[in-house]
Amino acid sequence: MRVVVTRPESSARRTAERLQNLGHQPVLLPLTKAIHHPDAAAAALAGPHSALAITSAEAVRVLSSLGERLIPYLGRTLYAVGETTAKAAEDAGFRDIRAGAGTGAELAELIASYASHLDAPLLYLAGKPRSPKFEDGLRTNDVSFVTAEVYEMTPIAYDEVFIRDFLLDPPVDAVLLYSRENARLFCDFAAPHLAELASVQFVCLSDNVAEIIPREFHRNIKIASHPDEDGVFALL
Repeated sequence: MRVVVTRPESSARRTAERLQNLGHQPVLLPLTKAIHHPDAAAAALAGPHSALAITSAEAVRVLSSLGERLIPYLGRTLYAVGETTAKAAEDAGFRDIRAGAGTGAELAELIASYASHLDAPLLYLAGKPRSPKFEDGLRTNDVSFVTAEVYEMTPIAYDEVFIRDFLLDPPVDAVLLYSRENARLFCDFAAPHLAELASVQFVCLSDNVAEIIPREFHRNIKIASHPDEDGVFALL
């Protein structure tokens, strides 16, 4: 299968290698690039907080860029949205990591189960844009938290002719979508080519991502049974 990888370049190479090992043809179309704000992360860490929360490995990359400034916080409890993000945090040196089941809503429930042990606000090291479901879940469970935006994902512009040729010459068979924002951006690019892409498979990390797919493609949506890359790959 000719499979479009829409992840940022920092994550796409590993995904492409896995696809090749499974006999697929990965084609890379990063739709966003990360802009890091390490000073915002350092300022947030210096403020009062009881534990850390992250919903993306991109936040770990920002923290890692702090170098020695991060060392005093490596013993703090860190809640990670899923196993992949937890592994990134472990590689960065964090020692007390609690991993959620893969979605922001599930991470909020996990943190709520420990809320009685939080003697200061939770510090959420977030990106922009982001799904509101994690923060909404914390509010629903009366978990006190502060959010620090430590990176932002900015769209990458592509020429219309490039997109047409990329998608149709030869036609792609599937597109991997790991975030709502990337789903939105890809569907905007694909909109002029609906007829030619009638059979493309939209392989989504979660229901939250699949909600963005236009009605015309609903019959082509596949949703991972568990929100991680293994779940996505199981659908190919």
